[in-house]
Amino acid sequence: MDLTSTVIIPLLFGSLGIFALFRLLQWMRMRAYLQEAVVVITGATSGLGKECAKAFHAAGSKLVLCGRDSEKLKDLVQQLSTMTNHRKNVSTHKPHTVVFDLSDTKTVLNAAEEILRYLGHVDILINNAGISFRGTIVDTGLDVDKKVMETNYFGPIALTKALLPSMIKRRQGHIVAISSIQGKISIPFRSALMDKNTAEGQTAAEVAQVVLSAVGRKKKEVLVAGLTPSLAVYLRNLFPRLFFTLMATRAKKERKAKDS
Repeated sequence: MDLTSTVIIPLLFGSLGIFALFRLLQWMRMRAYLQEAVVVITGATSGLGKECAKAFHAAGSKLVLCGRDSEKLKDLVQQLSTMTNHRKNVSTHKPHTVVFDLSDTKTVLNAAEEILRYLGHVDILINNAGISFRGTIVDTGLDVDKKVMETNYFGPIALTKALLPSMIKRRQGHIVAISSIQGKISIPFRSALMDKNTAEGQTAAEVAQVVLSAVGRKKKEVLVAGLTPSLAVYLRNLFPRLFFTLMATRAKKERKAKDS
């Protein structure tokens, strides 16, 4: 009796079929979740925020685009309106724009009120906006630290808290925090940083598709990084002494290069 032809091959094909069916059902569930969902994106006028706007718009979501520059927001809405949607049976919606500065708590709360007044609820909040600064701890003024924390931490916290009650009331909602890998590991001369850089080796558009997929599948955490940053994360967790030795060496080299 040939086990390969009578047992193993049918079992293999059966397993592949079950896996393909599972992925299809997962894709259909993700598509249904994103269609008509109210999605708020901060920092939507450039970089990853802009690409996320394009990705969620194409998925049929109802967008609320947030930023500090009203003209750039208008330009983005115009760009989205002229996009050709290659997805069949997916209708797109004209985005709503809200102008505010995340570092100003009062304007953040007013923006949250406007969003809820206009759309009634929020399904997905993407906290993407942020600023960065490069410098040593000694040379970085306290005003810079305050500005970074107000924009990158307290602003998103205020917006999240303002929108969270509506999610709790409806018993559904998704809050996404976009952060740099530097939120997991320390890097020299990034003392005041919660960066929003694009993942190494990937474009903003590619990362936006990863975000879209992660939200659709309701993943808890996704690490998007090249080989070196990914290894740095594992090295930091598994061999912290070696990691800090390497970082100290790198800091000394950068200091010498800066002083020379």
